[in-house]
Amino acid sequence: MLGCAPTKAWLKGHVEVSMSGRDFVKKAGGWLLHASDTEPENLDGQVSELLTKLTSDLRIWSALAQRFQVDLFCGWFMEGSNEGVSISTATMRALGERGIELSLDIYGPDSKSELESVSAQPGAQDDGLAAGGQAA
Repeated sequence: MLGCAPTKAWLKGHVEVSMSGRDFVKKAGGWLLHASDTEPENLDGQVSELLTKLTSDLRIWSALAQRFQVDLFCGWFMEGSNEGVSISTATMRALGERGIELSLDIYGPDSKSELESVSAQPGAQDDGLAAGGQAA
């Protein structure tokens, strides 16, 4: 339906093990597609990478948006305390036409070193940039 296989997917009720070793049950299903990491940042290019892998049929996107929460989650890890990022009007239009909400988590330079130490622990994962959706 979307034109490619997800990077990761699960059904509602799926049981995962947390970093602390405890089981937890997913309250909703999910479908994720990760973009390639880029240095320096290229948020616009990463979003375009994801969209080119997926269907351009707006009828499919409309149907999905009526049934599911569709969002594009981006984690942005800054090297310095004052950086900028931009998204082209064409990319914003493409997201809007598909009903995709853009969510940004922005981490300052200190946050990155803290997160790297956490991700080095067994069972941790770095999801990078992902497009995902959950059942409403």
